[in-house]
Amino acid sequence: MKKTIATLIAGLFATAAFAQAPAPAATTPAAAKVEAKQEKQAAKADVKEAKKAAKADVKEAKLDAKADVKEAKLDAKETKKEAKAEVKEAKAEHKAEHKAAKVAAK
Repeated sequence: MKKTIATLIAGLFATAAFAQAPAPAATTPAAAKVEAKQEKQAAKADVKEAKKAAKADVKEAKLDAKADVKEAKLDAKETKKEAKAEVKEAKAEHKAEHKAAKVAAK
């Protein structure tokens, strides 16, 4: 019984000590508003940075696409020139063969 009473009295002292201790640093509503505002601004800044990065990526992709198109056009022109040269060469060979056949026929 003495132990139980001693425990109860110790418990009362402990509760009294907690009751008189200052409350932990509870944020006031104004401080909470300021913190929320700062967090909101930080989030907005992050969104802006993300948008800028996305725009830069899109711009870079467009430039790459334009360069690829330009290169493809140049390749097509080169191929076309080569084909024309081959056709011209084939016509010249055909004319030479035709002349040779005429001479041989006479």
